[in-house]
Amino acid sequence: MREIVLDTETTGLDPFDGHRLVEIGAVELYNHMPTGNTYHQYINPERGMPVEAFEVHGLGDEFLAKQPKFAQIAQEFLDYVKGATLVIHNAAFDMRFLNAELKWANLPELPTDNVIDTLMMARRRFPGSPATLDALCRRFEITGFNRDLHGALLDSEILAEVYLELIGGRQPDFALSVHTDSGGNHDSSTAWRPRPRPTPLAARITEEERAAHAAFVEKLGDSAIWRRYDG
Repeated sequence: MREIVLDTETTGLDPFDGHRLVEIGAVELYNHMPTGNTYHQYINPERGMPVEAFEVHGLGDEFLAKQPKFAQIAQEFLDYVKGATLVIHNAAFDMRFLNAELKWANLPELPTDNVIDTLMMARRRFPGSPATLDALCRRFEITGFNRDLHGALLDSEILAEVYLELIGGRQPDFALSVHTDSGGNHDSSTAWRPRPRPTPLAARITEEERAAHAAFVEKLGDSAIWRRYDG
């Protein structure tokens, strides 16, 4: 299962008020494990940066004027996310901007039915509690990220950690489904299999319980199913 954890930065809150994307960052997960395959792109918004937005991400006009326009990188972005489930915090916001930009570039929009919203996941799991990315990092004790300003790639890396915690921790299926060989190939035929314990667990039944069970079986007669088993 391929998932892309994604985040964006923008010039404002609504693309239909004249605001644009300025950064996209994404991290690839395969069967809930990071692959190291990331996507990161700054974008020239073709407009000025409001002070309020600059204070959030620190991306200014002079720097962004040197970056490609969205139409120039749109197909590369679509190729990267093709076929994957998107994992986004407050997905409605990012999807609104992404699909507006794709529409203006005369390219197909991203399907909204193939998106996981971690904000909604967090609100369902922790009703009434703060569900911002910072609050979830504190809840799950996710540390080690230097985050003075918002950045799309950094935030997608943090969100990947948060998402894995929301679904039960990294690799929630205990790697039972897929095995990766030394060449990076996935092979379900060599998946992990249970093996006998090297040292059997100590018995937890007491002698009194054992005697009571034996007396119970005796009352059932010779046809009792328990007589098929030792002990």
